[in-house]
Amino acid sequence: MNIYPYNRNSAVSYAVKWAFARNPLFYNFDDLGGDCTNFASQCILAGGAVMNFTPTFGWYYLSLNNRAPAWTGVEFLHNFLTSNQGIGPFGKEVPLQEVLPGDIIQLNTIGNRFHHSPVVISTGIIPTLENTLIAAHSNDALGRPLSTYNIIEMRCIHIEGVRRTK
Repeated sequence: MNIYPYNRNSAVSYAVKWAFARNPLFYNFDDLGGDCTNFASQCILAGGAVMNFTPTFGWYYLSLNNRAPAWTGVEFLHNFLTSNQGIGPFGKEVPLQEVLPGDIIQLNTIGNRFHHSPVVISTGIIPTLENTLIAAHSNDALGRPLSTYNIIEMRCIHIEGVRRTK
C-alpha cells in the first residue's frame, strides 16, 4: 500500500463548483438529515481519495442504499478519517491554526453533538475563526467565515493523505 498526497486544490475547486448546487452523481440528503457530510465526502473524493469498501466501517458511496455510514454521517466520517489504517483518505485532529484548504471542520452549534461538516476553502496565514472560510451544504455556503457560526464545540480534521494499492 502506498501513500499519495491529498490534492487540496482539487478538493477546494469541487467545493466551490458544487457549494450551491447538487452533483447528480450523488443523492441529495437534505431531506434525510442534511447533506453536509455527503458534500464533504465528495470534496475529499475530488481531492484524489479512493473509496474504502470495508463493510460498515469503510468510506464509500455507490448509491443511496449502498454507502458506508462514514460517507454521510458526521461522527462516522470523523471516526473513519482519524482511525483509517487501510485504503482511502486518512487524517488527524489538529487545532484550528493548523488547518489547510481541503480540510474538514466539524461543528456543534446545537449543544449536544457534532452535526455539521463544512469544508475549508481558504484561510489566513494563521487560520482564525474570522479568516477561515468554508463551503458547505445544509445551509449552503461558500466563503462563509467560521466566526459567523454559533460554535459551542469544534474539531478540525486535517487530511494527511490517501492510501492506495497502486
